[in-house]
Amino acid sequence: MSANGYRDYFKVLGVERSADADAVKRSFRKLARQYHPDVNPGDASAEAKFKEISEAYEVLSDPDKRRRYEQFGQYWSQAAGAAGGAPGFDVDFGRYGNFDEFINDLLGRFGGAQAGSGFGAGPGGFGFSGGFPGGFGGPAAGRTGALNLDAEATISLSFAEAFRGCERTLAVNEERVQVRIPGGVRNGSRLRLKGKGNLQPGTGRRGDLYLNLQLQEHPIWRLDGDQLQADLPLSLDELALGGEVRVATPDGEATVQVPSGVALGRSLRLKGKGWPGKDGRGDLLLSLTLKLPERFSETERQLLEKLREARSLDPRREWMRAAQL
Repeated sequence: MSANGYRDYFKVLGVERSADADAVKRSFRKLARQYHPDVNPGDASAEAKFKEISEAYEVLSDPDKRRRYEQFGQYWSQAAGAAGGAPGFDVDFGRYGNFDEFINDLLGRFGGAQAGSGFGAGPGGFGFSGGFPGGFGGPAAGRTGALNLDAEATISLSFAEAFRGCERTLAVNEERVQVRIPGGVRNGSRLRLKGKGNLQPGTGRRGDLYLNLQLQEHPIWRLDGDQLQADLPLSLDELALGGEVRVATPDGEATVQVPSGVALGRSLRLKGKGWPGKDGRGDLLLSLTLKLPERFSETERQLLEKLREARSLDPRREWMRAAQL
């Protein structure tokens, strides 16, 4: 503003004097997003700037006011006669349910609103208006009943991330939020980030952000409560003769003792090697399965032939008797 009180509204909005209505509107939207009081809480200079650009837009978006402003300069308002008066701008932000309501009402009063216009999020971020399910639900939000400011998002975790815990950085309403996900979370677990949900313009009220956790399937491990389960493939001789067998666990390799002649489907339990829980680690259950080669070597075939000749057990004797009707 100059010493005589004159404001160059074109400079305030950063446009040329030849700028058309669309250029004026685009510049106002950009500056309104930058200086809005809810984006700069407690910043008196930003609020003053916001009122100044809104005043400039009020004049330049109205064809009659703009014509008088361009013709009479600082005395444009007096040129309107008794109906004139110095422009001013004052907004009760609390009466708006969301940012879209405010901006559309403002553009409607000053230069014609475009339905559906508003301030969204950048690529990959969670949006300010309507960016979350359960957030601002549309133009009627905040006018009937309580406004739900809580928001939800879903995060997909690998089995390792869920087992050990991890950190994720989220873009929430143009704010980067560091989230620590503890080890031992389950599929469907829900984390609450207090005060990181949707923002109600004009009031400073903000809801909570709820993160729904989804675990990706693992090719080996299965989770059942605190128990971690997997199939343990054994060769024919290991299953028949037993002995020490190297196995994998979430903590690395371990050695287990397989009993001789153990039945298929039986499980070996490794205590304290399962999923982390609030009361400590669960158990690891390894279900025994038989793994045969796609093709036996000649030596293996000869040994199997000898085994068949020497075998003393008829595996289907009792089965055949029981099957008689």
